[in-house]
Amino acid sequence: MQLSAADWIASLSPWPADGFGLERMRSLLAALGDPQLHYPAVHVVGTNGKSTTARMTEALLSDAGLAVGTYLSPHVRGWSERIRVRGADADFERAVAAVRSEAAAVGATQFEALTAAALLAFADAGVEVAVVEAGLGGRHDATNVLRTRVVVLTSVALDHMDVLGDTREAIAAEKLAVVQPGCTVVLAEPEWRGLAVDNGAGDVVVTAASNLALAVAAAEAFLERAVDPHAAEDVTLPGRLERRGRRPLEIWDGAHNLAGVGYLLPRLPSRDYVLVASILRDKRPELLLEALSVLCGRLVATQSENDRAVPAGELASRAEPYFGHVESIPEPAEARRRAVELAGPDGAVLVTGSLYLLTELSAQADSP
Repeated sequence: MQLSAADWIASLSPWPADGFGLERMRSLLAALGDPQLHYPAVHVVGTNGKSTTARMTEALLSDAGLAVGTYLSPHVRGWSERIRVRGADADFERAVAAVRSEAAAVGATQFEALTAAALLAFADAGVEVAVVEAGLGGRHDATNVLRTRVVVLTSVALDHMDVLGDTREAIAAEKLAVVQPGCTVVLAEPEWRGLAVDNGAGDVVVTAASNLALAVAAAEAFLERAVDPHAAEDVTLPGRLERRGRRPLEIWDGAHNLAGVGYLLPRLPSRDYVLVASILRDKRPELLLEALSVLCGRLVATQSENDRAVPAGELASRAEPYFGHVESIPEPAEARRRAVELAGPDGAVLVTGSLYLLTELSAQADSP
């Protein structure tokens, strides 16, 4: 019996065995008829805020009357969140089935297969623009194959340093390597203007450092006219300041690096929080724990199934210098239940540190 699309995608390696590069991705797209050349694109790169910026750009372009395809990563509730056509999740089974044999033939990674499925689905649906979120970096990312009209750089922070470099300048260079000659680059941080120009930008727009401001600037650059910002105000994404309960208040947010935590903390309602966290080993766990300890004194350490996750017991040990009360519960659902118990009806729970953790909790909550 053939695996479902979700199970087949999950079975693929998330990392290339022979290093990052575009040769395999270009071969795969060529076998599919180069669907990425059928429409112009807005390419969203950066460290944090990419998915929200992409969804807001989708909303603004849709409000302007365009048929929009949107590609996001990672997902929280299910794989189908990643491929959207005309404002709704695409048929994920159909999208993956259309690329499955060709992806297997070239030995595509998980992200390459997903990206090809999205780009082909957009072409089949006749979209007028694709809003595409990069996965990791830019230069060697599988999404760096587009007919790009606008590039959005949301932010640059120290993340994935083992792949992208150990300075913000090096990371920015990797991300802005997606700039194509003559395209417009939208920046939230003016320090990267020179780098954008050096990479061939025809115009550089510097705007406020908010997802909505970036999306408005991107949509206006693509359309070459003003848009109504209100069309994007109601955009929400799973796992981004997502409220899951009232008594106690429960908030899920996938902040997984210092910049993400810095964005999250001032936006939380003032409460006595109990923290549930899983953190990947390459995300500088001590720094994240220290930053999160400003919010609360109680932590339930857990671990996602990702093989890079710090084991719950080790995470608890690392957290002890920063929190007055620390517990270790490896199973995420049980860790969440314990946090709810500790919070009581008048407290609050924050689940954070990794989108992988939120994905697993969502799957358990949605299962029969």
